[in-house]
Amino acid sequence: MNRFFTTAAALVIAFAVLSSTLFVVDQRQYAIVFALGEVKQVISEPGLHFKLPPPFQNVLFLDNRILTLDTPEADRFITAEKKNILVDAFVKWHIVEPKLYFVSFGGEERRAQDRMSQIVKAALNDEITKRTVREVISGERGKVMDAIHKKVAEESRQIGVEIIDVRLKRVDYVEQINNSVYDRMKAERARVANELRSTGAAESEKIRADADRQRTVILAEAYRDAEKIRGDGDAKASQIYAQAFGQNPEFYRFYRSLDAYRSSFKNRSDMLVIDPNSEFFKYFKSAGASGAAAPAGKK
Repeated sequence: MNRFFTTAAALVIAFAVLSSTLFVVDQRQYAIVFALGEVKQVISEPGLHFKLPPPFQNVLFLDNRILTLDTPEADRFITAEKKNILVDAFVKWHIVEPKLYFVSFGGEERRAQDRMSQIVKAALNDEITKRTVREVISGERGKVMDAIHKKVAEESRQIGVEIIDVRLKRVDYVEQINNSVYDRMKAERARVANELRSTGAAESEKIRADADRQRTVILAEAYRDAEKIRGDGDAKASQIYAQAFGQNPEFYRFYRSLDAYRSSFKNRSDMLVIDPNSEFFKYFKSAGASGAAAPAGKK
């Protein structure tokens, strides 16, 4: 019975020792093997690997995936115009030299992120102080990111890290400057609006004056044509009247007298004081005389 327990204990101890010599490296990890605190081996190939049992050798695993460094708050920078702006950026990075990375930060990712944040902030400050707000926001934003990426990449190699990309998420004025910027933008838009209104009013008056001129010209030309047509009509009517009445002058005089009677006695209240022997009543007195007898006889 004691032999059974002794054998079982020996097997358990042997299994524990054997398991402590085996370790698995995931494809998303690096493995650093230490011997008495000294780096002996860096394993980047995934699979099952062997080492000496502790305390002779230990293993530290590092993430080899692409990681993101994203600051929780935007940082303040000063442009070439001495204006404060807020810049929010993020960085994509991963470990390329595990041994150098471990020596630099002891394998602590938080320390590595703090160091890269300092590198990125210094690069941002160098580039933004050379440019105006307009250039940083829109004009040369791509150039700013490329320059920052280049500077950060050079310094990150010294700590075993590769910077894959640097992006500016947001570039904005600080709160104290926003109101003045908005007021200036509002004043500029109001100036443009007033200028457009003035231009529109001037064009409106110009169009209205031109329309009035054309209207006057058209009415004058229409009146001229109407008078010309009316004159031609009156001339032709006079010619027709002359031809018609010229065939019988006495009848023409009789017709004219009737027209005068009609105009003089148009209303019942009309009154005419005149000598009965005047020429005006000639055809009233001589209704049966020669020259007027024919019309009277026809009646």
